[in-house]
Amino acid sequence: MNVKPRYIALLMALAVLLGAAGSYIGIEYFAKAEQNDSQAEQLATADEGGENFGSLSEEEQKKFIEDMTGNSTTDLEKVEQAYSIIKDNYVEDVEQSELVEGAIQGMLDTLEDPYSVYMDQETMKQFNQTIESSFQGIGAEVSMVNDKVTIVAPIKGSPAEEAGLKPNDQILKVDGESVEGLDLYDAVLKIRGEKGSEVTLEVSRPGVSDPLSIDIVRDDIPLETVYSDTKEINGKKAGVIEITSFSEKTSDEFHEALTKLEDEGMEGLVIDVRGNPGGLFTDVQEILKEFIPDDKPIVQVEDRNGEKSRYFSNIQEKKDYPITVLMDEGSASASEILAATMNEAGGYDLVGTKSFGKGTVQQAIPMGDGSTIKLTLFKWLTPDGNWIHEKGVQPTVKVKQPDYFYTNPVDVEEPLGYNDNSDKVKNIQEMLKGLGYDPGRADGFYSEKTVKAVESFQSDAGLDVTGEIDEKTGGKLEEQIVEEVRKEENDKQMQKALDVLFK
Repeated sequence: MNVKPRYIALLMALAVLLGAAGSYIGIEYFAKAEQNDSQAEQLATADEGGENFGSLSEEEQKKFIEDMTGNSTTDLEKVEQAYSIIKDNYVEDVEQSELVEGAIQGMLDTLEDPYSVYMDQETMKQFNQTIESSFQGIGAEVSMVNDKVTIVAPIKGSPAEEAGLKPNDQILKVDGESVEGLDLYDAVLKIRGEKGSEVTLEVSRPGVSDPLSIDIVRDDIPLETVYSDTKEINGKKAGVIEITSFSEKTSDEFHEALTKLEDEGMEGLVIDVRGNPGGLFTDVQEILKEFIPDDKPIVQVEDRNGEKSRYFSNIQEKKDYPITVLMDEGSASASEILAATMNEAGGYDLVGTKSFGKGTVQQAIPMGDGSTIKLTLFKWLTPDGNWIHEKGVQPTVKVKQPDYFYTNPVDVEEPLGYNDNSDKVKNIQEMLKGLGYDPGRADGFYSEKTVKAVESFQSDAGLDVTGEIDEKTGGKLEEQIVEEVRKEENDKQMQKALDVLFK
């Protein structure tokens, strides 16, 4: 039985939190409350006799509760009474742990903060595996946005990225089962699974009217977070460091990569945090200390009372080479700290598109039994004191990728052909344009010219030439688009970052 006592959640959870240090003494006391026969008779009468509990006066309600539990209705005693009423009188047996955990979850729900969550013992076990060297699953950072399980960003090279999941996708169903009403970590446990197993996600995507069905084969997800490379542009050598997330070893890996590039004589640096969902607050600070002089804070933290703490580096001068930062809508949290600070305190350009917009800091608070509350404790502010929450960081040089970078997986139940008009057709037209075929239009109407473009594509791909998009043609379109996206010369944002670097 799934019990969610929403109406008593706030007070109930308060009692649990206060009792946690004492091994839940309060809860143990509640469990000893016994119901006598007269109380049971009174409950039955109130339910059957036309004058139900809700119609009693306030004084009569207090008297009823006192008769039930022997307690007054002040402060936390009200929580004890609510617990006893439910535990001892509900029509079905109720597990004590369900009431306790439901109350904690209910209290967190009242905060309306998607980043403050409760993780029970099993969820914490799964979470701890995730922050180790690797885990098994689809490889995507998720958050709860407007009560929807939402993709922040897929991890670089993960099955989620390969399958085409994008930032801001909202997961509606997992293997045909709705995730509506589940908390974030319950939904995550449904999505994760053993390497080699397949999961089907039904996804709502901004700008697409119909849900998308995306099949993903789970795999090992290694947590390598730093990748480095060098590029030549106009006779100059640029170093590129990509950070995919901020974990315990990221700052050490970054320092090692930076030192190697500097030793190799790089003349400029691009830091790429596109699709980086964030991570540890401490690690991004350590990375920023490599670049930001001590005359401005690298980040500020504000508590619930409005008091601010400022964090500084211990270097006096900037690097002697130019730097640009690459970001996009999948750059969140610690990535946004890096981007905002490099711009405001370092004066460096930000290239790409507006970031995700997460300006809060959470801390995990153990509950003593293996469960944990992850609670938002602070706002983080940029060096100039700006709060970017739900607004994001704006690039100084705005660059979008080519339109076909933003196309969706082809979902074809029935073949699409001449005279059809839908978002699916529009998506296919963008794909055709990206591959060099002219569909004549890209507004979703399957015109004669679109038919000709499909026929040309099918002929070049060795498919049956029908002019219609069936499952096989759609799959081949997807395959070739992925190849185009992976080509270095098609990465317009990276090309612009390099141009800005040596402008």
